[in-house]
Amino acid sequence: MPITSDFHLHSAFSGDSTAAMETMIAQGLALGLTHMCFTEHLDMEYPVTAETPAGTFSLNTDSYLYDFLRCREKYSRQIKLLFGVELGLQPHLAPQLAAYTAAYDFDFIIGSSHIVNGQDPYYAQFYEGRTEEECYREYFSSILDNITAIDDYDVYGHLDYVVRYGPNLDRNYSYEKYKDLFDSMLEMLLAGGKGIEINTAGLRKGLRDVNPCTEIIRRYRKLGGEIITVGSDAHAPGDIAADFGRAAQILDDCGFKHYTVFEKRTPVFLPL
Repeated sequence: MPITSDFHLHSAFSGDSTAAMETMIAQGLALGLTHMCFTEHLDMEYPVTAETPAGTFSLNTDSYLYDFLRCREKYSRQIKLLFGVELGLQPHLAPQLAAYTAAYDFDFIIGSSHIVNGQDPYYAQFYEGRTEEECYREYFSSILDNITAIDDYDVYGHLDYVVRYGPNLDRNYSYEKYKDLFDSMLEMLLAGGKGIEINTAGLRKGLRDVNPCTEIIRRYRKLGGEIITVGSDAHAPGDIAADFGRAAQILDDCGFKHYTVFEKRTPVFLPL
């Protein structure tokens, strides 16, 4: 397997996982991984629903760090474990997020868009009464707002997350259809020294392609993008490093000779 580092992982410290951190690590070792970065969810002001009661996507970072440090010491001779977080970005949260990231010594921070104007596109209500294109455009426009307002993250996660849950998934979706928004996103990220990730979870959810789609990754590379991490977005051991062979092929096809890992917020490039 040419990619041996999974940089998007959730354990039971995330509200949508029940997997013990050590169980995740055991699976990573069994797969021959050299690096694993836990990126537990923190989504401040996540909307309360019957499925997501208050606090579901809060993060007890001190407890998470305690368990992480214990595991890092225990497995230090077998694998490099990195301390990360996946921040749910919303423009009005910029001060709170800045205070939070300053309080901890993270190795890696993913900035992600899960909430758009108070709604998560995971739920069907987001699409009610509107065309799929209108919904997708609202989501992509919100990313531009986030990039403008918030700066303290290393890569932007799953740029086209919304297509995982749209009425037709990615069947009527393409980079070209939303080129105006994606080109603005990529140019802003590059100007800010930010990277993107290739996230393989969409393939497990019925998509034809990874998140973001291959053409966005190709465009990012054409614009000069170098920083690209690879993550399974696994919430259970069986999904760790899933479809990494395909991810490696996509990166190669798009002109990358490397992928990226982070330590102490500093990118390191590993050969494919």
